[in-house]
Amino acid sequence: MIKSEKEKMLAGEYYDAGDEELVKERNYAKDLTFAFNYTKPSETEKKKEILRQLINAKGSFHIEAPFQCDYGYNIEVGENFYANYGCILLDVNKIVIGDNVLLAPNVQIYTAAHPIDPEERLTGKEFAKPITIGNNVWIGGGSILCPGVSIGNNVTIGAGSVVTKDVPDNVIAGGNPCKVIKEL
Repeated sequence: MIKSEKEKMLAGEYYDAGDEELVKERNYAKDLTFAFNYTKPSETEKKKEILRQLINAKGSFHIEAPFQCDYGYNIEVGENFYANYGCILLDVNKIVIGDNVLLAPNVQIYTAAHPIDPEERLTGKEFAKPITIGNNVWIGGGSILCPGVSIGNNVTIGAGSVVTKDVPDNVIAGGNPCKVIKEL
């Protein structure tokens, strides 16, 4: 059986991002994020309803505008989720976020990647790896999570960190590249 480009994308295989179905789905998400970002701040219920059409939120959550994502349907957030201004979640693959997670301003979560080999990259191939964030996590402002990483439970990531490898439970981590600074 031949896989669709979307199935390849979600399986972490090379796929064609220019696929008609994927372009249509990204445009739908762009329309919703545009509507969210340009809704009056006082219209909290309208903003939440727009986000509920976009992401899978299991409980209470709050996202400040501006907010950007690729598809929306690959984002799952747990109870008591908060994302501050300017967060970007490139959800080409799954982004699963636990309960009681705080994202400071300008946190960027990237599941999308491109081949390292220049000739292969010029073919237009792309791939993506899922990202998981545990419960009770605070990610400091301007941090970047790279494709395929997992953040454990009870973790604080310092501002400006670039997370290129998994972070275990119960630690404070930071830096570029992000490393464990202290165990809790």
